[in-house]
Amino acid sequence: MTKENNKRKYTAEEIQVLTGLEPVRLRPGMYIGSTGSKGLHHLVYEVVDNSIDEALAGVCDTIFISINEDNSITVSDNGSGIPVETHPQTGKSTVETVLTILHAGGKFNNGAYKVSGGLHGVGVSVVNALSEYLKVRVKRDGKIYEQEFSRGVPTTKLKIIGDSEETGTTILFKPDKEIFDEVEFDHETLEFRFREMAFLNKGIKIILEDKRENKKQEFHFEGGIKAFVEYINKNKTKIQENIMYFDAEKDNSTVELAMQYTDSYSENIFTFANNINTQEGGTHLSGFKSAVTRAINDYARRHGILKEKDNNFQGNDVREGLTAVLSVKLMEPQFEGQTKTKLGNSEMRGIVDTLVSESMDRFLEENPKDAKIIIDKALKASHAREAARKARELSRKRSILDNTTLPGKLADCSLNDPSISEIFIVEGDSAGGSAKQGRDREYQAILPLKGKIMNVEKATFDRVLGYEEIKAMITAFGSGIGSEFDLEKLRYGKIIIMTDADVDGAHIRTLLLTFFFRYMKPLVENGNIYIAQPPLYKISKGKKDYYVYSDNELEEIMNEFGRDKEYPIQRYKGLGEMNPEQLWETTMDPETRTILQVSVEDALAADEIFTMLMGDRVKPRREFIQKNAKLVKNLDI
Repeated sequence: MTKENNKRKYTAEEIQVLTGLEPVRLRPGMYIGSTGSKGLHHLVYEVVDNSIDEALAGVCDTIFISINEDNSITVSDNGSGIPVETHPQTGKSTVETVLTILHAGGKFNNGAYKVSGGLHGVGVSVVNALSEYLKVRVKRDGKIYEQEFSRGVPTTKLKIIGDSEETGTTILFKPDKEIFDEVEFDHETLEFRFREMAFLNKGIKIILEDKRENKKQEFHFEGGIKAFVEYINKNKTKIQENIMYFDAEKDNSTVELAMQYTDSYSENIFTFANNINTQEGGTHLSGFKSAVTRAINDYARRHGILKEKDNNFQGNDVREGLTAVLSVKLMEPQFEGQTKTKLGNSEMRGIVDTLVSESMDRFLEENPKDAKIIIDKALKASHAREAARKARELSRKRSILDNTTLPGKLADCSLNDPSISEIFIVEGDSAGGSAKQGRDREYQAILPLKGKIMNVEKATFDRVLGYEEIKAMITAFGSGIGSEFDLEKLRYGKIIIMTDADVDGAHIRTLLLTFFFRYMKPLVENGNIYIAQPPLYKISKGKKDYYVYSDNELEEIMNEFGRDKEYPIQRYKGLGEMNPEQLWETTMDPETRTILQVSVEDALAADEIFTMLMGDRVKPRREFIQKNAKLVKNLDI
């Protein structure tokens, strides 16, 4: 660009310097992920993490959390209390320093906290910045101190308001409506999180009170992660009576592991580092997997179960039906991955491998009955894997002979670009016919399914692969399945489940989601799965039709039209009742449709739901239905 054309002035005055907590309010998503529900609840976790760190340091055993009637939050602990003396670097009280300066805290050297979960977080100062108001109360040195803030700015000085022989910190905050899309806390989200924290820190007592619902719960587990495994498996059928539990230390790092086998065909391994849920795994998970595989193979060889001619068990064989909780604590955790939930410390792979391998060898030798159950499970899994491999090979040969790779029922799109193309999974030929006629053939593919697919929660891998409707999806998607899954080979960027808005449609949707979660989990984690939202009603007013997607919306539109007149209302009980143009306009057109993206915020919660809804045990399912029946708004009879 020539000097003549460049009229822009670029001077020192144009450089904006943000001070204090201004950057947090300007870009909150950078600090808490989002300003939606996830970010809102993250504020509570940040404050509670500080109390948990006090517990890890051995100076706190009780944490109290209250959801107040105005959706403010109170977090109180009986720890040491935030120091109140003047901080040498800031000239302010340490309380004010911690609450108003980013990255101020006791976790940046090894003096105050040897192990810290909050190191992964963003600090209580961010909570202060994003709160309409915040009040901190500290009991320390025989006194009670208090200070108040608004949007990160002190509104009072730190003052003494009383005497107390107790110690601890209480923080009351109300999220700022100017920042968050919603300020309504979800009780179940907090309940799940704090139950998990109590499992991971045995002996600690966490009390959650919801004053909006007059509900109070106490989480306290002396059994720690051993009790955690019992909780995860409560709706599963255990094939092993004893829970394997190991707790060992090496090189200033501790490794705690609890594991138990069930009759399930999937594995459930949950890993944590300094209380942080490492959903993306990491080096500690790699060390665990290699140790378990080696220990079981070594035992099987020593006792002649695997002969010289036999191949070793693979990792998937020895982990089928396994529920495990692995918790490591280390001094300098390094987190990687897309969401910073993957442990990257290379030394942890060897530490976990060594400690788990030694402990598991000892357990198998001392518990031959359990060892036999585990080996038998691995043998069955290896036989099923081999049968599945042969079935895949035969399927590939047939595909070559038939000179076709895609299922005949698939109406494919013309574009071969996964970033644009999408596939609709539709129930039945009637809806499939309307969808095929109504779609945009350039980028929309249609795959009709016949009836309800297999419940994969109750089937072996080879049976799953032998089911025609599942084979059709696997072939159409092109990404493989299970251990052979490859996201790079996925043919469609969006996989949209489009079922009727009735009970049968909901059942089919749940069956499909169970299949995706158990055998194509990366599709869910990567955000490729969507649920279409077809309309429930069509209202005609004059020559114009209005589509309505909920009963609340129906009520609103009828009030708008006026109750003094009657308008024709059609209730859609199935997609097949809509002609192709209507289906396109309401459910398939990207310009006008509504689709819900399926995500897994917490794999443990998802596993619990799928086990309860799709597993063998009736009682938990009945209790779930009884608990949630009052929430049903549409039931076709």
